[in-house]
Amino acid sequence: MEKTNKPDPDFLNHFSVEPLTIANWSKFVRLFGENGACGNCWCMYYRLNKAAYLEGKADGGNKAAMYQLVKEHRPTGMLAFIEDEPVAWCALAPREHFTRLEKSRVHKRIDEKQVWSIPCFFVAKKYRRAGLTLALLNGVIGYAKKNCIPVLEAYPTVPTTSQLPDSFLWIGLYKTFERAGFEIVNRRSKNRPMVRYDISRNKNSN
Repeated sequence: MEKTNKPDPDFLNHFSVEPLTIANWSKFVRLFGENGACGNCWCMYYRLNKAAYLEGKADGGNKAAMYQLVKEHRPTGMLAFIEDEPVAWCALAPREHFTRLEKSRVHKRIDEKQVWSIPCFFVAKKYRRAGLTLALLNGVIGYAKKNCIPVLEAYPTVPTTSQLPDSFLWIGLYKTFERAGFEIVNRRSKNRPMVRYDISRNKNSN
């Protein structure tokens, strides 16, 4: 019988999320693979200025920089697992940890609330377009509630076409955030709204 690359339809029954730590670093590396998720990014795109980021793509610096953050016990993001297999990732940290966000004109701060940002995702190819990003977001919300994170913020895309290439999904789709309970709080960009999930207003949801 020919093997299929599609996930088991009941995979969410074995789904879990946890923060990236030294203990699961090797699984993070396994998920990101030789290309560091995409072009040796290693989820450092938003954390570094342009020059440092580009240099790190060429000399392994981005991977080393991410490892250093984890080694210092700084929040970096959440890993998703199906049983023991790493299948997805999303960046998650206080907004001020993401240099490019803080300097963004389109997504500049709208207030002084303590915000944790979710600027990007990476999903293993086998599990793309299978509902896993929504499950990961729900896991992040649960983690935020347990760890007194007051507000989650993200900057997803509103597609202009029905067939969006996988390469555009790394910032997440607005409709997925909407399903998770996020609300638009700023629309300076028509196709990249700022959305938030206010934990204090949604204590009893999810």
